[in-house]
Amino acid sequence: MIQVEHLSKAFFDYRRGWVPAVDDVSFECRPGEIFGLLGPNGAGKTTTLRILSTVLKPTAGRAIVAGHDVVLEPEEVRARIGFMSSNTGVYDRMTAWELVEYFGRLYGIEGDALKARMEEIFSWLQMNEFRDVLGSKMSTGMRQKVSIARTIVHDPPVLIFDEPTSGLDVLVARAVLLKIAELRDRGKTIIFSTHSMQEVTKLCDRVAIIYKGRLQAEGRPGELLERFDQPDLEELFFHLVERADADAVASA
Repeated sequence: MIQVEHLSKAFFDYRRGWVPAVDDVSFECRPGEIFGLLGPNGAGKTTTLRILSTVLKPTAGRAIVAGHDVVLEPEEVRARIGFMSSNTGVYDRMTAWELVEYFGRLYGIEGDALKARMEEIFSWLQMNEFRDVLGSKMSTGMRQKVSIARTIVHDPPVLIFDEPTSGLDVLVARAVLLKIAELRDRGKTIIFSTHSMQEVTKLCDRVAIIYKGRLQAEGRPGELLERFDQPDLEELFFHLVERADADAVASA
């Protein structure tokens, strides 16, 4: 499970001073569900996920991932998560098999155990036909599958996906989303950031709408539509954004 309590993160800018990227955000993500962070670019989604993956330290608040505090126990958190960003970062001079094997060893898996795990993953992701292809020769779809494989090679209970379909064509994006849904069905705790209303509708069990670093609403998509009396997620999103902007002007 992921528990986020009053999480904030500010960055210092020499012209503007301290600028909040995430401001008093709270939510939880449970095993066997996909929790979506929905918001435009610059809303604070990536900053939140980087805190959860121990890349950044929060300015205030706390986050517990798989029972461990991201600040006090970062190594324990890293051992229990898989993180995948929109930037696949596949090494050009390594084959698909070599790259996934390398990450498996980084997580302390060796020998027959690693080989068995990789065989399982390569079969599940249908990667055997390009297991010996160099990163420089891979298509975008191949690279995304390799990125998923290295994210799950150590079988972590928590998976963090930061806009994993960004820049992909519709066929590759659909394949990635289907695999993420299958991981949920295997009982993983999954948090998924996106700016796509369609992805949230198809994939997410619960969603938090974030804008300018603040959480505007959180709950099941259907519940949110009923609560705010909106016909669909797109209209709900614009309604919340307009409300947030109006509140900001009123308090200025």
